[in-house]
Amino acid sequence: MDSFLPIEQISSKIYFIRGQKVMLDRDLAQLYGVETRRLNEQVRRNLSRFPKDFMFQLTHSEKDNLISQFATSSWGGARKLPLAFTEHGILMLSSVKQTRPAFISLALLGLLLLLGSVFIFRLEMINIARKENALLRVQIQKEVARFNAIIR
Repeated sequence: MDSFLPIEQISSKIYFIRGQKVMLDRDLAQLYGVETRRLNEQVRRNLSRFPKDFMFQLTHSEKDNLISQFATSSWGGARKLPLAFTEHGILMLSSVKQTRPAFISLALLGLLLLLGSVFIFRLEMINIARKENALLRVQIQKEVARFNAIIR
């Protein structure tokens, strides 16, 4: 299998759930070239390596919400609720999943961190714009007051 993973292929599989960027077990299994149940078996065998901030199981409502976001359901007959892995969980997964090189996890981690940086940058720009708007509003109010004082 080709070692090059297009950013679009990875970024389309990153979801924002519970305030975190995560990837689902089925998507990671696909990238690793294994069945989801095999990936989850490896995780269960190494559960102590995956604390709550590395991985969590989706609730029924979270799963239903994700399914409703897709035009066609590609969830098949999944009987279990999916596992969601944070960037730390993805990195840890590379140490327990040995069917594909760890560079996949590092690429995923890099992309997640990059997307996080872009998100944080946008939030910072929004905050700067809000502060500038507030300062501009104050300046306009001062100018209006000065103009009104001149007219009177």
